[in-house]
Amino acid sequence: MADETSTPQSTEQHATAPAHAATSRPAHAGSGAPRSPRPGGSGGRKFFRRKKVCKFCTEKIDAISYRDVRLLQGFVAERGKIVPRRLTGVCTRHQRRLSLAIKQSRNIALLAFAARF
Repeated sequence: MADETSTPQSTEQHATAPAHAATSRPAHAGSGAPRSPRPGGSGGRKFFRRKKVCKFCTEKIDAISYRDVRLLQGFVAERGKIVPRRLTGVCTRHQRRLSLAIKQSRNIALLAFAARF
């Protein structure tokens, strides 16, 4: 009788273990499978993006004046935020000087802190 009782229990355990393991993990579409490349080419870019070059380095401008409002307005968004380097293409050194000049001109009311609504 010991053999008869142990046999059904062991088959139940074997039968339930794979079913339980299969239901515990959700099947995801991206579960480790590598993605296929896009048909448009490598990277999926539709046009060639030219590397941005620092305007101040190319024109050899060393000093960025806080009084030159026209120059500074080109680096301030409509909402009044300073435009980041990755969008303008300005080098790190000139971006720091530019942000200081913008802040100085804001403090003496040559540039607005925020947009008017």
